[in-house]
Amino acid sequence: MIDENQIIGEIPSNKKIYKRTFDIAWPSALESISMSLIGAIDMMMVGNLGAKAIASVGISTQPKFIIMAPIMALNIAVTVLVSRRKGEGNRKAANEYLLTAWFISGVLSILLSVLGIIFARDLLTFAGARFDYIDTAMDYFRIIMVGNIFYCMALTISSAQRGVGLTKISLRINLAANLVNLVMNAMLINGLLFFPRLEIKGAAIATAIGNFVAFVIALKSISNSDEYLAFDYGGKIIDFKAMKDIFNIASTSIVEQVFLRIGFFMYAKSVAGLGTVAFAAHQVTMNVMHISFSIGDGLSVATSSLVGQSLGSKRGDMAIIHGIVSQRIGFTIAITVSILITVFKVPILHLFTNDLEVIKTAFIPMGILAICILFQIPQVITIGSLRGAGDVKFVAVLMFISVTTLRPFLAYLLSYPMGLGLTGAWLSVLFDQFTRSYISTNRFKKAEWIKIKI
Repeated sequence: MIDENQIIGEIPSNKKIYKRTFDIAWPSALESISMSLIGAIDMMMVGNLGAKAIASVGISTQPKFIIMAPIMALNIAVTVLVSRRKGEGNRKAANEYLLTAWFISGVLSILLSVLGIIFARDLLTFAGARFDYIDTAMDYFRIIMVGNIFYCMALTISSAQRGVGLTKISLRINLAANLVNLVMNAMLINGLLFFPRLEIKGAAIATAIGNFVAFVIALKSISNSDEYLAFDYGGKIIDFKAMKDIFNIASTSIVEQVFLRIGFFMYAKSVAGLGTVAFAAHQVTMNVMHISFSIGDGLSVATSSLVGQSLGSKRGDMAIIHGIVSQRIGFTIAITVSILITVFKVPILHLFTNDLEVIKTAFIPMGILAICILFQIPQVITIGSLRGAGDVKFVAVLMFISVTTLRPFLAYLLSYPMGLGLTGAWLSVLFDQFTRSYISTNRFKKAEWIKIKI
């Protein structure tokens, strides 16, 4: 699996390696899939309200993630640092990172969410929201910003739990929250039982309630001193050495996240300009893509944890092996998902909307998506390996090249001057995924990342 000159110590059997990878990966993958499925079910429920409703929810996605970019960067740092300290056997330091990061997360999430509420119209207008649905989109966006405060703080705890390999805890947090979200969606969107029919506002309120439930359960998961991560084990809530270490990684990760969000934002803005029906069709296809991404993301999180722990215990050879094993699993899954989308794309589209114009418009993008997935899932896992090793500068540069520059540029060029419309926008996604896959794979194979000190 690796070169003999890379071997440092005894290598476990393939069976043991795959078993350990599966033990950590399946809860993480299931968690990511469940979150994407809930998002998809949200879209299905909202989809029955028409193309404008789909567009209202969809246009809010990138502004939300731009606001969350600093939190996402913080959480990358938490996973990397906690996993490395776990590998070193330093439980106290792992908890100091958690407590410090959680405090920072709380302050940032409140500040950023308030700014999101105040500047909702400006953000959505810049994202490309059209006059026929911007008021509805504003209502939705402002409500989810309230729930975002709790979601961000829960996410930081989950990121630390993933770092030590406790992916089942993170899974329980999100499954419970998603179940609440799903039930409240049905009640508030459609006005079931004694609840009012709130339509899109109902979807937003349901999401906010689910986020609060996630926060409560996440908090409970670190309240027991017998657990590896616990509030009363790490000492000070704000540890300045821990804060410095977090900043060293998060400062680069925030650049990566900003590059990502700017790229996705500009891409979505280009697509929004194609019209309400085209944007609705795009959002439906993106929801299917999010489900496939979630599979890769789940494996990526597990790989980051395994790589970080391996490097913490001075086993660079095992870090490489865990990365390779996860990539093999991911590629097998990618082939399966690609075939399923190719064969069942029309029934899948009917799950999201009964608008025949939207379904017709989404048909070709779904075909392109089936090809994208063959590159998407493996590259997400490979980048997870690099992040787990602390190779965040390389990842940031890669995101700038592929997501911030190539994707939006090609989306505009192919959609407008070349007249390919939504098909052109999705061809730009395919090129972006291929570029990231090719460059990240080459970086992984060189194995320079196992020498990074954090």
